[in-house]
Amino acid sequence: MGKYFGTDGFRGQSGVDLTAQHAFAIGRYLGWYYGQKGQAKIVIGKDTRRSSYMYENALAAGITASGANAYLLHVTTTPCVSYITRTDGFDCGIMISASHNPYTDNGIKLMNGDGEKMDDELQDTIERYIDGEIEEIPFATGENIGCTVDYYTGRNRYIGYLANVATKSFENRKVALDCANGSSWMIARAVFDALGAKTFVINNEPNGTNINRGCGSTHIEGLQEYVKEKKVDVGFAFDGDADRCLAVDENGNVVNGDQIMYICAKYLKKIGQLPSNTVVTTIMSNFGLYKALDRIGISYEKTAVGDRFVYENMKQNDHLIGGENSGHVIFRKYARTGDGILTAIMTMMVMIETQLPLSVLASEVEMYPQVLKNVVVDDKKATLDDPAVKLQVEACMAELGDQGRVLLRASGTEPVLRVMSEATTYEICEKHVDAIIESMKKNGHLIKIK
Repeated sequence: MGKYFGTDGFRGQSGVDLTAQHAFAIGRYLGWYYGQKGQAKIVIGKDTRRSSYMYENALAAGITASGANAYLLHVTTTPCVSYITRTDGFDCGIMISASHNPYTDNGIKLMNGDGEKMDDELQDTIERYIDGEIEEIPFATGENIGCTVDYYTGRNRYIGYLANVATKSFENRKVALDCANGSSWMIARAVFDALGAKTFVINNEPNGTNINRGCGSTHIEGLQEYVKEKKVDVGFAFDGDADRCLAVDENGNVVNGDQIMYICAKYLKKIGQLPSNTVVTTIMSNFGLYKALDRIGISYEKTAVGDRFVYENMKQNDHLIGGENSGHVIFRKYARTGDGILTAIMTMMVMIETQLPLSVLASEVEMYPQVLKNVVVDDKKATLDDPAVKLQVEACMAELGDQGRVLLRASGTEPVLRVMSEATTYEICEKHVDAIIESMKKNGHLIKIK
């Protein structure tokens, strides 16, 4: 990760960590960089945060000032920007969103011409330009100044694309959608209505400050109550930019990303559409997912935390499904990023094809209790390399055997180690987490437990 760009773009508090000047500089550099071989085309989408309009204008100003054209999708989802970038011949795509963060934050996500996350090398160069370490690039003049183009039709084509993914009608299915007052507030209903579902939508009245506030995939309890009250067949909750999706079964129980990956992978294998017979997860997926996959003979790979690492593994090894417990699920046949609405469609397809309710489909994955504690240490690397700490981790793993696991990993941004255990009971998890933390304390590494 660089100074500004992390695993999921440039993110921070609007007007403090991320300013309009940053956005203008990013637009300036991208417009110039991609315009060296002719006039560049850059497409921009945004979520419903009040500050997103500011960044959209600043990016467009920078892009056009460098001689490129800026195409505006307006309020749309991250996967929509990815899809339009790769299908409509754009040089790159930009999404303005801080995903599941509160409205006071925002972010700028960059995508290459294939709709994939921008490579680190170019983002590092942009950082140097922002900091004035690269000489100023020329402004376009006269007829070479770029223009801004209203491109709302791209959003409509994306809706059509999603509707065509489904091979069965959703007729007579009652579906509740929680749009988090975010990017999916119009798109999700349009897709499900087109597929014939009886659609119920909540949290679809964005006002610029209510995105993710007590709603969406980070606050799914509202959808749980709604599903039970309205007696619908299933509910889906998205985050602010709709690249994540969690589900609620007909009884009001949450079905997380791990369970969704299992449900879809099992079905894809059954119909012969899982050629690599592999699901790609991060190291934070629940132990119960791996046990369930073992039972049905599906392999799995584990990556570092972050959907970009999941996608990179999928692309390199030609795997078709992967994701995170948080609901960021990637179906590589259809998308280059997690797509919450697509995930909901794929889950619906399994329910329809199997004629089983979501509660039955999800019941095959027994989620193991988990305890996670963050500890501040004197030196992350020294703590991880300490023989005594390593020995304690190995002892915990040996004691758990095939009935759980422990994980010790460093935070990428803080002087913090994350100590996690999964086992058959919370008491066992707590025991092993505390034992590892105690070994850090005895060897002088522990500063405090956060």
